Amino acid sequence: MIEFWLSFQNGEEQLRLAVPPQTFEMQTGSTLTPVNIHQLGEVNVIGKRRLKAISLSSYFPIRDDGLCQYKHFPTPESSVERIERWRDSGQPIRLIIYGQGLSINEAMAIENFNYSQKHGPEDVYFTLDLKEYRFLNPRNQNVVNPKQRKQQLLKYGSKTYVVNYGDTLYWIARKLLGDGKKWKSLVKLNKLLNSNHTLKPGTKYVLNWGALSETDL
Repeated sequence: MIEFWLSFQNGEEQLRLAVPPQTFEMQTGSTLTPVNIHQLGEVNVIGKRRLKAISLSSYFPIRDDGLCQYKHFPTPESSVERIERWRDSGQPIRLIIYGQGLSINEAMAIENFNYSQKHGPEDVYFTLDLKEYRFLNPRNQNVVNPKQRKQQLLKYGSKTYVVNYGDTLYWIARKLLGDGKKWKSLVKLNKLLNSNHTLKPGTKYVLNWGALSETDL
């Protein structure tokens, strides 16, 4: 099962698409500059990579029609309001596509957001066009090495984790370890945090930070 998530402000707000797009295509490429060289003719000078772009099309259901991936999903009106507010903020969002065969985690800018209703159920159909957002000041960020990170978690890390609605191993790893791609390391924190175990909202897991190695961070 492939999950589609949108998040804002480092995960302070999240929106998981209840009905995932049937298909998606991440567009990317390089900047090519044609140059004419005497006695050789036209050649291409390969430049830097262009910004990635993706278009997602699906619908916000008014009720569970059997195609929804989870229950207690937001209403179409609140979903539209949230995306419009994120777009108008002038800040990037994060697109996370989580699946067994492919995982994507990209900062994106909302380029276009179109929605409509059709005759019948009051579902809201939408197309969301996203383009990659590049941060311009990565050198100013303070980097904490894995050894320091482990010491911080041993001293200040939460002793337990309670599963919320919509949680996945990817999101739990992002919250606890700072990187959703480290979700396979969660089994060291608690043997039940694995892909064969169903996550139930309200379940509390005791966390063993001492079991993590530096490569898990």
